[in-house]
Amino acid sequence: MSRLIDLDELGRFSAGARVFATGAGDSPYHLALDWARSVAGKGVELVTAGELKPETLCVAVSLAGSTTALGEHLPRGDEPERAVRALERRLGERAGAVVALNLAAENALVPLIAAAMLRLPLVDGDGSGRVFPLVEQTTYALGGMSPAPLALAGGSGELILLETEAGRVEELLRPVVLAVGGWAVVACYPMAAADLARVLVPGTVSLLIRAGTPGAPRSAAAPFGVRRLCRGLILSVEGSTGHDAEVSLPSQPSSIVLREPDGMRRLVRLEAHNEIVLALADGAVVATVPDQICMICTGDGMVVDVDEARPGLEVDIMVVKAAPVWHTERGLALGGPRAFGIAL
Repeated sequence: MSRLIDLDELGRFSAGARVFATGAGDSPYHLALDWARSVAGKGVELVTAGELKPETLCVAVSLAGSTTALGEHLPRGDEPERAVRALERRLGERAGAVVALNLAAENALVPLIAAAMLRLPLVDGDGSGRVFPLVEQTTYALGGMSPAPLALAGGSGELILLETEAGRVEELLRPVVLAVGGWAVVACYPMAAADLARVLVPGTVSLLIRAGTPGAPRSAAAPFGVRRLCRGLILSVEGSTGHDAEVSLPSQPSSIVLREPDGMRRLVRLEAHNEIVLALADGAVVATVPDQICMICTGDGMVVDVDEARPGLEVDIMVVKAAPVWHTERGLALGGPRAFGIAL
């Protein structure tokens, strides 16, 4: 049954969306939350894909680019609506629902903002079950859906329509996002509700609302399970030479080395490229993508972004299990170690 995400549930949803979110700064997160509150009105209708008519056009909406840039280059406020309307004009069809690309911090709030502005329902689910850095790294793509055509709306009024084969979207999208100020709202993966029901990771919006309830355990935000790998003190953060330079990702590779203070006192090395993609303990592989590997600060319980890791910081390393589809042959090809330039 559909329900409304009112302001109380919006607060819980936004809190749940931060539990395992990397790269989420306070300023852009609170900006997106205030933006969502300002347009939510009496609430946003939350529906399952199966509740929609099979032919209903569904559009994925997401923030693309740097959240830091969002905090510095403020939105006009109409970006989600402009992006969706542009895609509708290209398709010659009105959207009937909005869905998330992924549900981490600001990326969870932007599709809700779009749904509120367009007075459309938000689908309970997303195209990841976690977060990957590239637009093509989604369960939508694994199910044969293309991100293009897509429309991009920038904070200074820019509106760009991109049509290309699926494998070139990120290559073309990234410089455009940089050119419009480092961030934009993207409307992509247009598909019928019948297709969305087939490729969606379902129920994740509801799950994060529950996870954001005060007193809920952190594990409530992990639909497929979570395990604590270790606790450690960061010894060093350094450049890494273990990655394939031909892999195109919007960040530079790095390595984080930490030591367990107790127990086996293992030396743990985290290889990162946009996110932590590989964890080794005394040289043995103990976790890899497509599972999400997070550093959680033992002081405030917040996720520590790769760029904010520093010597002397004590962290818990937690591994969030990815949706089962990511552990298939196709899923590993798109989101496994080789997709990040690591050959095991």
